[in-house]
Amino acid sequence: MNKRAIEKTELNKILALVAEYATLDGSKTRLLRTQPTSVIAEAKARLKRTEECVELLFINGVSKVEYFPPFEDEIVRAKKGSALSCGELLKLENLLRSARIARTSVIALANDTMSEMKRLVDNIYYDEALEEDIRTKILSDTEVSDHASDKLYAVRREIRALNERIRSRLAEYLTGAEGKYLQDGIVTMRDNRYVLPVRAEYKRNIKGFIHDRSASGATFFIEPEEVLEMNNELRSLAIDEKEEVERILGELSRRVGFIGEELIVDMEILEEIDCAYACAEYAYKLSCVKPEMNDSGVIAIDAGRHPLIDRQKVVPVSLSLGKEYRFLLVSGPNTGGKTVTLKMVGLFCMMAMCGLFVPAKRATLSVFEEIYCDVGDAQSIEESLSTFSSHITNIIRIVEDADKNSLVLIDELGGGTDPDEGQALAKAIVSHLLKTGAAGVVTTHYTALKEFAFSTKGIENACMEFDSNTLQPLYIIKIGLPGSSNALAISRRLGLKESILDEALGNLSEGAQKFENIVRSAEESRVLAEETLKESNRLKGEWQEKLRAVEAEREKLQKEREKLYTQARAESRRIINERTASAEELLSEIEGIFAKESITEADLIKARTLKNRLGDMAYISENEETAKPQYKDAAESDLKTGARVFVKNINQEGVVQSVRLQKKEAEILCGNIRIRSKFSDLAVLIGGEKVQTDKKKEKVQVKKSLTPKPAPSLEINVIGLTVHEAIPEVEAFLDAAVIANLEEVRIVHGMGTGKLRAGIHEFLRTQKRVAEYRLGKYGEGDTGVTIVKLK
Repeated sequence: MNKRAIEKTELNKILALVAEYATLDGSKTRLLRTQPTSVIAEAKARLKRTEECVELLFINGVSKVEYFPPFEDEIVRAKKGSALSCGELLKLENLLRSARIARTSVIALANDTMSEMKRLVDNIYYDEALEEDIRTKILSDTEVSDHASDKLYAVRREIRALNERIRSRLAEYLTGAEGKYLQDGIVTMRDNRYVLPVRAEYKRNIKGFIHDRSASGATFFIEPEEVLEMNNELRSLAIDEKEEVERILGELSRRVGFIGEELIVDMEILEEIDCAYACAEYAYKLSCVKPEMNDSGVIAIDAGRHPLIDRQKVVPVSLSLGKEYRFLLVSGPNTGGKTVTLKMVGLFCMMAMCGLFVPAKRATLSVFEEIYCDVGDAQSIEESLSTFSSHITNIIRIVEDADKNSLVLIDELGGGTDPDEGQALAKAIVSHLLKTGAAGVVTTHYTALKEFAFSTKGIENACMEFDSNTLQPLYIIKIGLPGSSNALAISRRLGLKESILDEALGNLSEGAQKFENIVRSAEESRVLAEETLKESNRLKGEWQEKLRAVEAEREKLQKEREKLYTQARAESRRIINERTASAEELLSEIEGIFAKESITEADLIKARTLKNRLGDMAYISENEETAKPQYKDAAESDLKTGARVFVKNINQEGVVQSVRLQKKEAEILCGNIRIRSKFSDLAVLIGGEKVQTDKKKEKVQVKKSLTPKPAPSLEINVIGLTVHEAIPEVEAFLDAAVIANLEEVRIVHGMGTGKLRAGIHEFLRTQKRVAEYRLGKYGEGDTGVTIVKLK
C-alpha cells in the first residue's frame, strides 16, 4: 500500500493508538510497521484472530502477554557456550513464563472457533523445568540462592560459621587487654580479610600481618596471627563459592543455549499474539465491530464513526457503494463533513485489511490491491508546484495506475483552477475512472459534475445534510440526491453585506440558479418528510406503549376475576359443607327422637322445632339462589348515561358514560377503566328494585327436593395437574365422598417426580375427616395411587 494513502487516511495514527495497548516493545514496533494486505484470505485471518482475542480477553478473562525485555543477543551468546549473568537469566525466565502462560491459557479454552490463536500457540515452546530452576536458583540480578546446589549450600554454611568464629575471636581483642592498643572498638576488613585498627605507636604490640595504613599514618590495619589461618580458610571457601556459582550459571546457560532457536521463535510468536491482543483491546474500548470482507469492491457502512473524532461529538455516517454504482459523488456545504466521510471510507478499508475492527454498527468492506488518495493541499515550494499542479500530478498517477482492484478517494476533484475548465476536467476524469472499474468516493461543488452523476450509470449522487433554518451542517450523508453548496446562505449568516450577496446572486447563470433551487427545494422536502416520518414513528411508539398498558390492565383484571371466582367457589363449598353438616345433625336429632319407644309431647315439640330450623335453612338457600341478579340483552332505550349495565365479553358491571347511536356503541366505566362496547355485548338487570320489593311480599315456601343424586365416584385422577391445581379438586372430591357416606376412596396421582404425591399427602394430614391414608399395594396401583379411609 502506498505511503501517501496511509498518511492521508491517517491509518498511521490509528496504528499508533493501537500500539499503546501492546505490552512488548517489539509488538509496538511491529504494529507501527503493519501494512494492509490485499489478499482477502489474509485479511479474514487477521480479523478472525482479533475476534478470537476479544473473546479470550473480555469473555473468558485470559490475561494478556506478560512483559519480557528483548534479548536476542543473550540467547545468541548462550548458544555459543557463554555463561549468562543472573540478571540475564532472570530475563529468560520472564520469557519462559510468558510463553507458558500464553500457550496454556489459550489451549485450556481453545475450541473449533479459535483456530487462528490455536495455530499460533501450538508453535510456542516452553520449558517449565528450566523456568522453575531459574526462578528458584536466581534470587536477583546479582545473587544466587543458597539452595541452588548442595555444594553451594554446604560452602556458604561453612563460610557463615567461619565468619562467626573470626568475629568472635576478634571481639576478644576489643574487650580484652589488647583493646587499649586499638584506634576504634570495631573490626574492619581489608582485601576481604578481617583486621583490627591498631594505633601506630602500638603496632608491635599486636602480632600479625599488616595489610594497610590510614592516610594520616595514625592507624595500621593488622591481621592477628590467631585469625590468619582462619582468614586463609575463609578466602579458600570464597573461591569455592565463586566456582560453584559460576558452575550453576554455566549449567543454566547451557540449557538456555540448547533451546535458543525455540526461544527466538517464541519471541516472534508472542509479539504477534501481543499485537492481536492490542487490536482486540482497541476494538473493545472503541465499541468496534468485525466487518464482513469481500474482494469485489462492495462497501456498506452502517453508522460509522471516524475513530479520531471524539465519540461524544462525532455524528455516525451510513453509506454504500460497489453494487448498483461503483462511485459516490458527495456534495454539500463546506465544513459539512465531506472530506471526513471520504477519508473514513478509505480508513475503514485499510483498518480491516490490517485486521482491525471498525467503529460502526455494521460494516461490509472490501480489500483492494491499491488505495489512491488525493486529499488536502500538497503544494510544494521546493518542487515549485502550485495547489492545482500538485493536485493534477496525483490525479495523473491515479488515472494511470487505477484498475478494478483499486479504491480511489479524491477530494474536490478539479479544484484550484478555472471552474469551467475544472469541472470539464473533473467529468472526464470520473468518466475514465468508471471505465477502469475502480470503486471510489469523490467530493465536489461543481454543478456540472452533479448533473453528470444524474445521467451516468455507475456513479451516484450523495449530499451532506444542511439545516436551512440554522444554516448549520448536520454531518449526515444522504444518498440519491446532490447537495447544495449554500455558499451564499453561509456568507449571509457570517455577516456579508446584502448588496454583495444580491449582486453575487445576479451573477449566477439562470441554469445554475434553477439547478441550485431545485436541489435546495428537494433537499428541504426530503428533510421535512424525514422529520414527519420520525414524528409519526414517535406517535406510533407512544400508542403502542399505551396499547400494551391497556392489554396489561386487561390481563390484570382477568386475573382478578379468576381469583375472585376461585375464592367464591371455595366460599360456596365451605358454606355448603357447613349447611350439610348442620342439616345432618338436625336430621340425626329428629331420627333419635322418633327412635324412642315412647314419644312424649315435649319430644314432638322438639322435633317440630328442629323441622322449623331445617325449613329456615332451606329458605336461606333458596333466597340466596334467587338473589343472584338476572340480566337481559340491552335495548337502545335502556342505555342512558348513568345506567348500570353488564358487559358480557369481560363479565363485569359498569356505568354508561356516553352513547353513540350511529356506531351502536357505548362508553362504559368499569372500575377505573373506560371501554367502548357494542350494544350487542351489553345487558341490563331484569326487574331492578321492583323485583326485590315484590319478593319481600311473596310467601316463602320450604320445599325438599327428592331428585335422586348420581352415584358418587370412588376415585379421582389428578395426573398431569400441579399441586396447586390438584388440591381444590381433591378437596371437592372428599366433600362429595363424605356426603355420600363413603368409607374408602382412591386418589390417582401417578409416580412422576413425587411432588404431586407429597403435596396431596401434606393436604390429607390436615383433614379431620380423613381417618388414615396409605400408598397402594401391588395390584392397587403401587405408589401411583393413595388409598384414603374416611371417618
